[in-house]
Amino acid sequence: MDETAVFERERPRLLRIAGRILHDHVEAEDIVQQAWLRLHSNEADIDNLPAWLTTVTTRLCLDRLRSAKAILVDDLELPSPAPDPADDLALADTVGIALQVVLDLLTPQERVAFVLHDSFKVDFPTIAAILDTTPGAARKLASRARSKVGPPLVTRGRADWEVVDAFLTAARQGNFEQLLELLAPGAVVAGDEAAISTGTPTRIDGRRAVATMFNGAAKAALPVFIDGRPGAAWFHRGSPRVAFDFTIVDGVVVRIQFRADPAILEHLIRRDGHEAQD
Repeated sequence: MDETAVFERERPRLLRIAGRILHDHVEAEDIVQQAWLRLHSNEADIDNLPAWLTTVTTRLCLDRLRSAKAILVDDLELPSPAPDPADDLALADTVGIALQVVLDLLTPQERVAFVLHDSFKVDFPTIAAILDTTPGAARKLASRARSKVGPPLVTRGRADWEVVDAFLTAARQGNFEQLLELLAPGAVVAGDEAAISTGTPTRIDGRRAVATMFNGAAKAALPVFIDGRPGAAWFHRGSPRVAFDFTIVDGVVVRIQFRADPAILEHLIRRDGHEAQD
């Protein structure tokens, strides 16, 4: 596939990255055009073009954030298909007014680390290379940004395992408001026959009822993979007794299924070290 074709394939993603970092659709378009200009003038071999485009786009965003004046770019015809309204809708959905306000509190490096990792699942070694720092420092930048942004805004765009682990932490700490933020309005808890026989509820409906059930609980639950999905399980004397199978949509929990079928429990995989997957 030639460079133009790769760029066109990556363009919507680059636009979303630039739009989230800069929270300005027009500037995002300008940044992506600059990335095309860089590619158009590049004569060196590029081993991984999508990664190269991500790096260039992000660094251009950093320059824009740090600059007191907008960077002017000479016009050059950009290979562009007919405008896709879906791109505008996706960008508008991604960049809410509240998030725009809070992102302004972040430094340029914090904003980049936060957006790339929490919204686009870019790993910290890659973010470190973009920011010219270490993976550990990149992780700290994202963590500081997350603390400034706060739970309601961070939830959106999180990886599923992050939502599960945040839910478990809130449950253990008795953080009722955080539990509410992590649950969908129509959240449901249900149990399979084996789980019900151990004493789990048959069914609980509604965000507040589910949050009440978990508030101050789950102290013996550990993070696991259930059929490849991030979840949790209650362990007793080193053995899993009940699995908590989470269904997550758009960064919030819509269902927790208690599962105690031995066929499920014997194939659980502990997620000890899931941080290394970043």
